[in-house]
Amino acid sequence: MAWRETSVVDQRLEFVVLASSGAASMAEVCRRFGISRKSGYKWLERYDAQRGQASLADASRRAHTSPLRSSKALEGQVLQVRQAHPAWGGRKIAHVLQRDRAVQVAPSTVTSILRRHGLIAPTASAAAATPWKRFEHETPNSLWQMDFKGHFAMHRGRCHALTILDDHSRYNLVLQACANEQGATVQAALQNAFRRYGLPRRINTDNGQPWGDSGGRYLTALGAWLVRLGISVSHSTPLHPQTNGKDERFHRTLKAEVLLRSFADLAECQSAFNRWRPIYNQQRPHEALAMQTPAQRYAPSPIRYPEVLPEIEYGSQDKVRRVCKAGRISIFGKSVFISNALHGLPVALRQSTDTPDALDVYFCHHRIKQLMMQEL
Repeated sequence: MAWRETSVVDQRLEFVVLASSGAASMAEVCRRFGISRKSGYKWLERYDAQRGQASLADASRRAHTSPLRSSKALEGQVLQVRQAHPAWGGRKIAHVLQRDRAVQVAPSTVTSILRRHGLIAPTASAAAATPWKRFEHETPNSLWQMDFKGHFAMHRGRCHALTILDDHSRYNLVLQACANEQGATVQAALQNAFRRYGLPRRINTDNGQPWGDSGGRYLTALGAWLVRLGISVSHSTPLHPQTNGKDERFHRTLKAEVLLRSFADLAECQSAFNRWRPIYNQQRPHEALAMQTPAQRYAPSPIRYPEVLPEIEYGSQDKVRRVCKAGRISIFGKSVFISNALHGLPVALRQSTDTPDALDVYFCHHRIKQLMMQEL
């Protein structure tokens, strides 16, 4: 089998969740995980038969399903979950006790226990009660949100945490400890994600490097690669990080549950990320999802990642120009800047459908800019 040595059970659980979604064929999901269909069906049947993560381990584990017999036992159960997940509050702990241990307890009772043991502050309760207005895309993979969490120091070097979140499900697709924020680093992480989860319809980022220039006007090499894959690329409004609000919220959760400690180096940091990511995706109930986990809402994309970029094709009515080394094209004898990232690649000029006397410049499906005819 091609399971990685680290977190084998977590990988099997992720496989079972994605294979059960029905969004992609069993053969396709097995291919993305690098296992045979025989192995895939074995783990799927074992999970269906026993309905639990324990059934995916190489050795059996004893489930904790005994009913509680005393208030002392109840406090012990609550404190045990809280010790394992120090950032979880009453609603999450109550839901997990009911879901995983058949223990029914009111969230308010859990909160009282935590407060009695000095484990929850009044300010935390006030923040949890604040109402939020949320918007989400209707289906998985309609939009992925991508960003770096602000870098932080380790004993050796700095970590730049790359995060990618599915907008519909809040499923964390990438959580990678990077040494830098360069386009090549992001592209390598995206390739791994695309091979496992398929391609999204759109990815949203902020306006800085390596996603775009300060104004979000021109494609970077990373953006051009995404466009060639057929992915729409969008950027947050400058100074409005809430456009990527779910990923920003994920960053706060990551900080509260993982980053309140020091790390020796990138390897130790990545190890912590690998341990926590399955907890976030498959165990931690999300209040914005009616206490479902992200894994319960996510399904892989049916659009397969092509190992070879498709050829660039335009319509017969388009005026096609190849971008020169300086990032420019020539139109009606005038040199116009397009993008340095598109050097050597063709772009199309076509009559604008929304502005009279204007030409729209396209790279594949992506409109780069608009040229007014009187300026040419």
